[in-house]
Amino acid sequence: MKIAKHLNTKMKIILILLGVVFIAFVVIQIFAFKSQSNIETYSYVIKKKYSTFEIRNYKETLFTSVKLSTSGYKNSSSKGFSILAGYIFGGNERKEKISMTTPVAMTLEDSITMMFMVPKDLKKEMLPKPNQSNIEFKKEPAKTVAAISFKGWANDKKIDKYKQKLKVALDAEGIAYTNRFYFLGYNAPYEVFNRKNEIIVELQ
Repeated sequence: MKIAKHLNTKMKIILILLGVVFIAFVVIQIFAFKSQSNIETYSYVIKKKYSTFEIRNYKETLFTSVKLSTSGYKNSSSKGFSILAGYIFGGNERKEKISMTTPVAMTLEDSITMMFMVPKDLKKEMLPKPNQSNIEFKKEPAKTVAAISFKGWANDKKIDKYKQKLKVALDAEGIAYTNRFYFLGYNAPYEVFNRKNEIIVELQ
């Protein structure tokens, strides 16, 4: 009887803990969903839609950026995010917080550059000096790109898969493109649902 009672108590504790974890998870996801709707986005105009991709126009936009010595999404994403998030969360000479924007952009090259868009109401001369000297302010010129989307969690294999898929689709349509490919990630690491990722490439 004592053993059964002990097991019953233990089971109740486990169920309570699981309930607390589940509630915390739901609260975090609701918070993430609401926060996402209030975040400023790197806006664009759709020029033409195809079955698997679309052509977009972006205006000239200012970014904070950091060039990384590592290659590949897995090795670079957490390091680059940590550096740039540190800056916008107060790692600067004025200890000033800057609003988060979306998406996080990464160049798909041998040496990766990660970029956060600067909120549109801020000019370069208004931004505080970063504490880390490897952070730079970079103006991305107006551009026309092709974009392909995919869901879920990004990794090197998926990024390469959709990069190749975009190239095949562009070749099939006879659309000329450059070698300037980017990965765009729209979600915070703790978001589980409705994850959105894109591969874009600048057109010639």
